Amino acid sequence: MSTQVINKPDTKSNTKRRHDPGYRVLLHNDSYNTMEYVVQVLMETVSLSEPQAVSVMMETHQNGIGLVTTCALEHAEFYCESLKSRGLTSTIEPAE
Repeated sequence: MSTQVINKPDTKSNTKRRHDPGYRVLLHNDSYNTMEYVVQVLMETVSLSEPQAVSVMMETHQNGIGLVTTCALEHAEFYCESLKSRGLTSTIEPAE
């Protein structure tokens, strides 16, 4: 009796899903919006709590740019446009 070795096809590479890393919504510092206004807009448009909004505002104020959230592309575009419509400067970038 002989033994036959059967090689299984490499299913890992064929069925491997690509993980979408998401997109970062970034807030840019400006010299014309008050800190209070920025906190209020973050709370209203991105649904951040007050402590979270203050943290993002301070990061932005101190570093020139702050991370608002990381989410799917459609949500990131919506948040970015919502912030822009309220007079804030915002961009999105892939999170990697």
